[in-house]
Amino acid sequence: MILDRPVSPNPYDLLPAVPSFTVTSTDVTDGQPLADAHVAAAGNTSPQLSWSGAPEGTKSYTVTCFDPDAPTPSGFWHWVLVDLPADVTSLDAGAGAEGASLPGAAFMCRNDGGSKAFMGAAPPEGDQVHRYFFVVHAVTEESLGVDSDASPAVVSFNLAFKTAARAILHGTYEH
Repeated sequence: MILDRPVSPNPYDLLPAVPSFTVTSTDVTDGQPLADAHVAAAGNTSPQLSWSGAPEGTKSYTVTCFDPDAPTPSGFWHWVLVDLPADVTSLDAGAGAEGASLPGAAFMCRNDGGSKAFMGAAPPEGDQVHRYFFVVHAVTEESLGVDSDASPAVVSFNLAFKTAARAILHGTYEH
């Protein structure tokens, strides 16, 4: 089934501009298809991520994975990890597993699938290519000021006021 609709814009182009820094991955190549390990039905494992060049004064990080191409007006949030300490500059593959041990006061909020974990790519069969934006947000506060029951929208709202810089890497997937 192909859901006939326009391709969604890059959601980060719609936010106030902030400086960028670098995020890389041994698992995700920017703009290329995700490996099966990062697909919900095949592995459901969050990718390895490393970042550098965040601005001075960064006090914590928030890591998210967002699919703007989901057939909803609000896209689909696959991962929301908040309050990573400022001295953490990488996450191992699988760091987004439910119940994973996270550094410092870091914790995961619920994704749009309802779990407090990473949820792999799961677009509708036959739908257009979906983009999965893995974003590391350099945050100006040690705590974003939310708890693990916060929705991704509330996390994003808080990030709008507390993001000093943003690093973006995206993979694609089509079922």
